[in-house]
Amino acid sequence: MNSGLIKKIEDKSCVVGIVGLGYVGIPLMLRFVEAGFSVVGFDIDQDKVDVLNSGRSPIEHIPSAAIASAIDSGFKAVCGFEGVREADALILCVPTPLNKYREPDISCIISTVDGIVPHLRAGQLVSLESTTYPGTTEEELLPRMQSSGLRVGTDVFLVFSPEREDPGNPDYTTRTIPKVCGGVTPACSEVGCALYGMVIDKVVPVSSTRAAEMTKLLENIHRAINIGLVNEMKIVADKMGIDIHEVIRAAATKPFGFVPYYPGPGLGGHCIPIDPFYLTWKAREFGVHTRFIELAGEVNSSMPEWVVQKIIQALNDRGMAVKGARVLVLGVAYKKNVDDMRESPAIRLMELLKARGAILEYSDPHVPEFRCDHSQTSFSDLKSVPLTSEIISDFDLLLLTTNHDRFDYSLIKENAKLIVDTRGVFSGALPNVVKA
Repeated sequence: MNSGLIKKIEDKSCVVGIVGLGYVGIPLMLRFVEAGFSVVGFDIDQDKVDVLNSGRSPIEHIPSAAIASAIDSGFKAVCGFEGVREADALILCVPTPLNKYREPDISCIISTVDGIVPHLRAGQLVSLESTTYPGTTEEELLPRMQSSGLRVGTDVFLVFSPEREDPGNPDYTTRTIPKVCGGVTPACSEVGCALYGMVIDKVVPVSSTRAAEMTKLLENIHRAINIGLVNEMKIVADKMGIDIHEVIRAAATKPFGFVPYYPGPGLGGHCIPIDPFYLTWKAREFGVHTRFIELAGEVNSSMPEWVVQKIIQALNDRGMAVKGARVLVLGVAYKKNVDDMRESPAIRLMELLKARGAILEYSDPHVPEFRCDHSQTSFSDLKSVPLTSEIISDFDLLLLTTNHDRFDYSLIKENAKLIVDTRGVFSGALPNVVKA
């Protein structure tokens, strides 16, 4: 059966279904359309489906023109799982957050698979791209697919291929980022690699879905640990009166044995603050306590509190208290030049400052209106403040949390009474700048 599906993939008669139309699903959809495949998108958010079908993009860094072009090429989005049976390949790109106990929440994966299983037919490929703990594909997806009576590896095919999107990164695209792929069986892996090989420049096959799942976690845990290290180094350097950003720039001139990582106000985004917990949770099943990973998590999660203490000290040095101070937060996206607020450390900083009585507003050219979830309702009425010399000088303190390129840093430096810089934007000793 896999030879028939591979033939459809190679002659591009294969219909691709993307389940989950977000920061991962939409770029993947665009790449398959660009390569000449017929693509259908599935999402449970009717508003998002309507936006896409009207030719508009729900994500800032993805132009609406690209969505409109995909529509012209035959792409359509549907709400729910209607039409799943017509797709030859189903790629699942659904969120995998943590629950309130900081444990993996794969409920979106489970509900999605439960939704598509009744529509499965022979000759289909299912690929999971959502970051998760090793064993998810075999322990959760495999038995559900087999419950349909179809034999995985013979009738239908199952792979895990972790997403590697980096929103806002101009140097890498969906096509140029190598794609790891592991199948439940060799036949599954063959089909998965064939599909991704049609749209990705380099496919990296691994021996199993577990190996592919662990690969994604290693990539992000590697970053989390190194960021934790440099955040701890920042605290030590600050105590010693040393500019950690100057040190990193100097160390980065070594042509071997050193990779620069940069400190900040905490971790943000959909991967780095979350993925390590997926492995630590699963490791406990095997009696392993991941002390190194958890220590890095403790350091990174403590950074907002450390920044707040720097703010308190900076205001005290000027005879002011946090309570009643007017604070303008510069950047609420989790990283520069994107509109993604997921797990942004700026939000935690705002919560901490508000609890201490600060009066908060924010400015972010990528986030015109504060998009809140259940933990951020106290800021739901905020809108981005434009940066003018008059507005800047009206605040007691500017807290730089996200170093967007669109900020006018000269204007900020010249007009701000006090700046707390968590990103190392302002170099040298400046009377109105505190490094944090």
